[in-house]
Amino acid sequence: MNGARRRWSPPLRVRRAPRWATQPATWRRARPALIADALRRAAARPSGNWYVVGSSRDLGARQRPYGRTVAGVEVVLWRTSDGTLRAGPGECPHLGAPLRDSRVVCGTLMCHWHGLALDGSPFAGWEPFPLYDDGVLVWVRLDRAGGEEPLERPVVPVRPTPDGAVDAVFTTAGRCEPEDVVANRLDPWHGSWFHPYAFVGLKVVETPEEGEDDSFAVDVSFKVAGRLVVPVRAVFTAPEPRTVVMHITDGEGTGSVVETHATPITAPGATHPRTAVVEAVVASSDRRGFALARAAAPALRPLMRRTAGRLWRDDLAYAERRWSLRSTGRFPG
Repeated sequence: MNGARRRWSPPLRVRRAPRWATQPATWRRARPALIADALRRAAARPSGNWYVVGSSRDLGARQRPYGRTVAGVEVVLWRTSDGTLRAGPGECPHLGAPLRDSRVVCGTLMCHWHGLALDGSPFAGWEPFPLYDDGVLVWVRLDRAGGEEPLERPVVPVRPTPDGAVDAVFTTAGRCEPEDVVANRLDPWHGSWFHPYAFVGLKVVETPEEGEDDSFAVDVSFKVAGRLVVPVRAVFTAPEPRTVVMHITDGEGTGSVVETHATPITAPGATHPRTAVVEAVVASSDRRGFALARAAAPALRPLMRRTAGRLWRDDLAYAERRWSLRSTGRFPG
């Protein structure tokens, strides 16, 4: 009936998980060629030379700058006195001091070796980098490292509105290349086998071959406690070469997203590559009680990061193993 209040339903379901060894095998559908084709299509999409460097929240008002190495380039970021974000090379133009170890004084970055002051404008060969703060993550554009046609802004996935969501950002790093992280996310079939503590009854219901969109659709139940689960439909897409997004399209938390960004730390072609994984969880719900979750966001964020960290402990092992096999010519894909 139009205008009628939606009937309340509990967010949790009771489901018995099958024993690990008796669940349906997924290796026949997880075809290496299918995953490789999806990976190639992702790699062909433009990034505009934009790289995720970290959480917007971590770059709040602080007396220390924020340093990252991206694709072999030292990057320093800080906020000016009016809150404007600045970014540029991490080496002081005077004698190469590491600016990440310097101080921010009244919004000015002051080198701790000799006091050279940078306000974010070009100075003595030091040129600022374009950057973008999307409210959850901070991106920096490195045209020389990326080598693509620059885009004015990064390819930011569609997210819930900030005032109706709870977000948390988890960061880790491993010995692999960005494509290995993306390949992990474009293999949804490993979920119930590799993460039995987190997922129950994962079933890939649509692949790029079977649907109209270049995406993977998955029906899965997230474990909460004991037999209590939250069933959802999740759709995985790769909007640019270093990003995979999981959208919840049906079930509890519809509209929520999990963004996985793979940012190279080492320069392209490094013998021992390292990649940072920056994962943003942006959760939303149309339930009335979700307002309490937003109010409790400071307490929830550590729990959300802990959950992501447990999954990435395993998924980095996957990505690192894939790189190890690729680098020695033994990868079967």
